[in-house]
Amino acid sequence: MSDRLAGKAHLPPSGALTVEEVRSVRHWNEHLFSFTITRPPSFRFRSGEFVMIGLPGEGRPLLRAYSLASPAYAEELEFLSIKVPDGPLTSHLQKIQPGDQIYLGRKPTGTLVADALLPGRRLFLLSTGTGLAPFLSLARDPDLYERFTEILLVHSVRRVSDLAFRQELESQLAGDPLVGDQALLQFHYLPTVTREAFRTTGRIGTLIDSGRLFERMLTGPRHFTPELDRVMLCGSMAMIREFQERLAGLGFSEGSNAAPGEFVIERAFVD
Repeated sequence: MSDRLAGKAHLPPSGALTVEEVRSVRHWNEHLFSFTITRPPSFRFRSGEFVMIGLPGEGRPLLRAYSLASPAYAEELEFLSIKVPDGPLTSHLQKIQPGDQIYLGRKPTGTLVADALLPGRRLFLLSTGTGLAPFLSLARDPDLYERFTEILLVHSVRRVSDLAFRQELESQLAGDPLVGDQALLQFHYLPTVTREAFRTTGRIGTLIDSGRLFERMLTGPRHFTPELDRVMLCGSMAMIREFQERLAGLGFSEGSNAAPGEFVIERAFVD
C-alpha cells in the first residue's frame, strides 16, 4: 500500500475531509482513467452532484471538484478523470493504485440535478469528454425514469478510445439492479467521434442541425421544444456556451435548485 497518506501528519482538517481507500483503477487510454473509492456510511448525494477530492500537497491538500459518476445507491464512489502531465493534482492522481488513500470532501453539491428541471417528456443529456461523468450517475437513477418518458445520453469525443463506459451504455444499462428493465425501454445512447472514423461522427451541434440526434427517440419531433424537452449540459466551456445560446434562443430557460427550468448546467464549473 502506498504511504502517500500514511501517518497523522497527513490527516485532513477535522470536519472538512475524510480519507478513503482506492478500490479500483481503470485506464481507458493514455489520456483518460476512472477509479472507485470507499464510501463513508454517512455520505449522501443527489445524482449529478460533484464533490471535492484530492491528495496531499505542500502544506495543504491539493483538491479539485469531480462529478460523481456512480449512482446514488452505490457502495463505492466512482470518478472519471483526464490525465494532465503537468496538472497540480491529475499528474499525481493518474498514478493511484488500489490500496492508496485519497481525500474526499464531506459535502457534495451542484446544480446539474433533476430537481433543477421542470417536468417534461424527453430528457437530453449532452456531454463532451469527461462531462459524461454526472450523466453516468443520472442515467442509473430510478427517479429519472419516473420523471421522463425517454432519456438520450449523447457523448462526443475526439477518438473512439475516449468513449469511456461505452459497453455498459450500449447495453442500455442491462446489468443495473435498479433501472435495468426501465432503461431497456426508455434509455438511448448516442456516442459520436470527431477525429476518427466511427459509425456516428461530428459535433453535437451538427447532429442536432441534421436531425440525427433525434433519430433514436421514439416520440416527439426532430428538434428541441421547451414544451416537451429538458436538457442537461456538461463538458467543454465552448460546448456549454454554444448550447446555452441555442436553447435560450428556442425559448428554454435555465434552471437552478431554487427555480427549475427547461435546461441546466453545472454553474460551479462555469462562473
